[in-house]
Amino acid sequence: MSAKAEAVTVDVPAHMQAVGRRARAAAKQISRAESGMKDAALHAIAAAIEAAADRLATENGKDLAAGRQHGLDAALLDRLELNTARIAAMAEGLREIALLPDPVGSISEMNFRPSGIQVGRMRVPLGVIGIIYESRPNVTADAAGLCLKSGNAAILRGGSEAIHSNQAIAACIHEGLASAGLPADVVQVIETTDRAAVGELVRMGDYVDVIVPRGGKGLIERISRESRVPVIKHLHGVCHTYIDDLADIDKAVTVSVNAKTQRYGTCNTMETLLVAAGIADRVLPELGARYREAGVELRGCEATRRILPDIKAATDADWSEEYLAPVLAVRVVDDLDAAIEHIDRYGSDHTDAIITESLPRAQRFLREVDSSSVMVNASSRFADGFEYGLGAEIGISTDKLHVRGPVGLEGLTTLKYIVLGDGHIRT
Repeated sequence: MSAKAEAVTVDVPAHMQAVGRRARAAAKQISRAESGMKDAALHAIAAAIEAAADRLATENGKDLAAGRQHGLDAALLDRLELNTARIAAMAEGLREIALLPDPVGSISEMNFRPSGIQVGRMRVPLGVIGIIYESRPNVTADAAGLCLKSGNAAILRGGSEAIHSNQAIAACIHEGLASAGLPADVVQVIETTDRAAVGELVRMGDYVDVIVPRGGKGLIERISRESRVPVIKHLHGVCHTYIDDLADIDKAVTVSVNAKTQRYGTCNTMETLLVAAGIADRVLPELGARYREAGVELRGCEATRRILPDIKAATDADWSEEYLAPVLAVRVVDDLDAAIEHIDRYGSDHTDAIITESLPRAQRFLREVDSSSVMVNASSRFADGFEYGLGAEIGISTDKLHVRGPVGLEGLTTLKYIVLGDGHIRT
């Protein structure tokens, strides 16, 4: 840790108040910035990240080594790692954000009223956004880019396990901001690893408009409990894939394997596989073989174990478990009704998918499964901002206010009413 980082731990409340004051001032400046200036900053940050790839890898190596020493599990180490592809993806994500339309200042729904006035709505930044996250250092770049493009100032507080990686990325962000003529305080990455900084940040209602927590269930529960600032969040990701008895077998196998094995430590990874009884004998043997080959541990219900007798028995706790690991719960259900009932009971409102060739059943699944993302014949791993065309995401919300699903640029703005008149008065 740097000498500067050590210094700010002396008086965390005073330090965070100063960060908040700077962020509030920077929010006014960035809210007025033209799209071209913001896009120039995004491109400059992307270039700085690419130029610093070796340094980023070196700093990330320090975090990985410390993580192994402190016993971080495989899922957390996977989230922490910045390999060549992930560094390149950070830069690509920033350029994708730069290409997106700027939502700030856009006007919609303009209508003439009988009085003669015009009434419409304008998109405006939220103001100052505090992001609290664990492990994933790429969030530093993604969150900075999205807040910058949407005209918000950002206060980023990463986990202590990623301190070297986050500070190296922060240097790239500040380099890019400076080259575009924007103040460094538009994006502040907290240097202290003192956990008290989190408690201060979520109570700074005078300076912070929204908090976005990204991390484990414990972190999000703490933020939700302690915050005096509105929170955009999802608690956990218990994602389901339901293989309908009218599914195409090849599609069912391909999608179900990808949904679990493409990456284990993410909130949109499938954790429970539901299989209609009418197709279970035909699809489960192939899936069982594919999962064994991938090293996935299966935990099944009684009906599943009659088909795959060598797998472990599932307990009731397995149906609501977010493993974030190569473990999958498998349940045979009677039909679509039973699948929807299971998802409603055990799901986390994150992402759920159906594999079927029946349009009516697909439409019913889309209507009745009340999750932030609902899919037909597609892997749950698509549920993120980059895949949805948002450039990147600042998080995923399973709440219903003020935004739901992957939170991109539009989710980081709000609406205000505007009225246009020509000397009109109310009579």
